[in-house]
Amino acid sequence: MFGIFRGTSQLISPISGNTISLRSVPDMIFSQGIVGQGIAIDSTGDIIIAPADGEIKVIFETNHAFAMIDKNGVELLIHIGLDTIELNGDGFERLVDEGQCVKAGDPIIKIDREKILKSGYSLIVPVVITNTDILGEINCNEHICTVCGRDVILSYRLR
Repeated sequence: MFGIFRGTSQLISPISGNTISLRSVPDMIFSQGIVGQGIAIDSTGDIIIAPADGEIKVIFETNHAFAMIDKNGVELLIHIGLDTIELNGDGFERLVDEGQCVKAGDPIIKIDREKILKSGYSLIVPVVITNTDILGEINCNEHICTVCGRDVILSYRLR
């Protein structure tokens, strides 16, 4: 009616859990905003989905993280756990291929939650926008209990 919501886009939760501030993630790369801005989820689920429509650009060889570009050109990094690269892919199963177009809610990675936790790794999942220079505004829904594929964790507007 007044156009106040024009240009606002949203990311849905890629995994169930409780959202936390990226600043509180116990990893300097994320907490200091070195890779970008966003939010993190102290996860409870075992399937990581696409938080938006877009294209999977990179899935790390160890399957512990993936990068995608959404339909607006926003670059997203979804990192599954902290220091989980050290597992060399053990406990992570890739469900899609690089270059694949996905819809919000499509499964991307399945994890063996118990194996990862028993190995001593955190399953906090940072969701980071890496090209924040194209954004005019970003709003994170911190401190909410979120359901994978249902709840909005972040909204943004392009410049």
